[in-house]
Amino acid sequence: MSEYFPYTSLRPNQKKFIELVDNAVRNGENLVIEAPTGFGKTISVLAGALPYAKEMGYKIIYLARTHKQMDRVIEELKAISKKTHVGGVEFRSRKELCLHQYIQNFAPDAYNAMIVCKNLKKLGKCEFFENLRKKKEEFDELIQYFVERPAEPITVLTHSKMLDFCPYELTRKIALKADVIVASYLYMINPGIRENFMAYFDFDYSDLIVIFDEAHNLPNQAINALSDKISIYSINRAIKEADEYKEHEIANFLSIFLKGLEKLYQEKLKDMKVDEVPIIPESIFYHVFDVLRINEKQLVRILDQMVKAGDAIREDKIERNLPPRSYVGRVGEFLLLWFALIGKEDYLFLMSRDKGFSLELVALDPSKALNFVKNVQSAIFMSGTLAPLEAFADVMGIKGKLKKFPRMVKRENAIVLVAKDVSTRGDERSLELYKKMAKYIVEAVKLIPKNVGVFTASYEVLEGLLSANADIQIQEATGKKVFIEKKGGSSKENDLLVMAFKEESKKEGAVLLGVMGGRNSEGQDYSGDEMNGVILVGIPYARPTPRVQAQIRYFESKFPKKGRYYGYVLPAHRKLVQAAGRVHRSEEERGAVIVLDYRLLWGSVKKDLPDWMKETLKPVTLSSMKRHLIDFYRGNKIEIKEKSVK
Repeated sequence: MSEYFPYTSLRPNQKKFIELVDNAVRNGENLVIEAPTGFGKTISVLAGALPYAKEMGYKIIYLARTHKQMDRVIEELKAISKKTHVGGVEFRSRKELCLHQYIQNFAPDAYNAMIVCKNLKKLGKCEFFENLRKKKEEFDELIQYFVERPAEPITVLTHSKMLDFCPYELTRKIALKADVIVASYLYMINPGIRENFMAYFDFDYSDLIVIFDEAHNLPNQAINALSDKISIYSINRAIKEADEYKEHEIANFLSIFLKGLEKLYQEKLKDMKVDEVPIIPESIFYHVFDVLRINEKQLVRILDQMVKAGDAIREDKIERNLPPRSYVGRVGEFLLLWFALIGKEDYLFLMSRDKGFSLELVALDPSKALNFVKNVQSAIFMSGTLAPLEAFADVMGIKGKLKKFPRMVKRENAIVLVAKDVSTRGDERSLELYKKMAKYIVEAVKLIPKNVGVFTASYEVLEGLLSANADIQIQEATGKKVFIEKKGGSSKENDLLVMAFKEESKKEGAVLLGVMGGRNSEGQDYSGDEMNGVILVGIPYARPTPRVQAQIRYFESKFPKKGRYYGYVLPAHRKLVQAAGRVHRSEEERGAVIVLDYRLLWGSVKKDLPDWMKETLKPVTLSSMKRHLIDFYRGNKIEIKEKSVK
């Protein structure tokens, strides 16, 4: 067994998983693996990749979506380090790993924190960065301390604060010597961030082994990383900013540009009931070309000038201790990207009115974010819900081996009940439907011990349930507290919500209302009584918006006869399966899944479900659902036959 496996016993199939990874990294192959919840994927992939990485000097880049998933990797590295030496460090954004009060006060996001950090260092205005040089010997000792023991970001932050060192720079220096760098997907799938990341460490792609954890998230994350958006508000602020800094040519250009956009808005969106509409990408510049009599070369010159002016404006604002945002620079960067992408079939150019009138660049090909993978030593993609693996490999452009491991959930510990008489299909939605669904939910919550998750197909469906007073009925009928996921809520707010929900499992139990595809239905671990049952309301098919339709058309051109399946059907089924998986974190955990949508009984939907769901699936009515749940939680194996819905 691998010397990098720190535990005394192996779970079923773990040895095979480790050997599979070891062979892949040694042979320079890519690997797509589906292994069920509770399998121990994190420690298995590390135990498989580390021996050859250490032997040959490869750097492992371990990528995950959430902080909790990243922290889990550090926990496993700490366990390994008790047996054999391994170095690891977890990256966070500059804003999260910064002690400078200016960034804490004024940098609203990771991008602005990066810009401000660069300028503060350039101007010699960061004492924490300056201390790296002034107290070099002490700093080097701290680096070595963390190279010898993997630590969570909070520990690195605490030590940095005590010694007045920059935590971000400390993390980067540790990473130079670490065997494993743990980071967000964005470090490798966002082209700009990846370029800076690779340049700083002077990495060659061929020296990397890259691991993508919870890889079912990758298509959406890649699309988001390659897309961009700018609002009319930002353009208006850019005009004011240009006037303030006496950049009269820029102010004049933006004023004329804005008038052209407003005309386009009147024509395309103002009197229409849609929220977004595709536009000819060149059309946003027509008014500028007509009024200013400039050509494309002169347009690019003005946009370049805006980017340079933005850098100067940020420096000035830092000097004056003002928030360092430059609207001129931001608009210039966006329009340069927009102009550069004209003619690209893998982008959709949109005008939208989400929170005000905006321009959007929507990427259609997630595989473009992984162009670098062909150059790495090995890339490993793993999740509990990737099937069909061929479809995932197609969409992400991955060439390599595919492996699916069998379920771990014991048959007697799982039951999937599908309501035969309700669905969230658009033409069936009504207050009466939501009242009917609320009855199902209330009765299920009564019978499922302790905590229950209710995940809906969308926030619109969640609002429908609330309009039927589902939350009030649950509390009155069961006495269980109800926690409602907030759309657009901060990570901190949501963490507190989930923590309070989990605490109720030690008392009478509670119900968490959220959405499929959200942060609480994916990536969250609920152990023991923290989620004994899940009720899934509908199937989370996306609304047929222009961007969804464009995605289907693009995939259809790239994968004939598979466009709708890849771009619309499969993503929804994966979200549903992820949410269903919250009830089984190990093979011994017992949990029920109730699906309030008869479409799950259709063969076209059922074929995308994992074996454990297909094998235990039963069509039910309200009364037979109650009988099944009573039998299930009593451990009774009585079968109650129901007629299938055709």
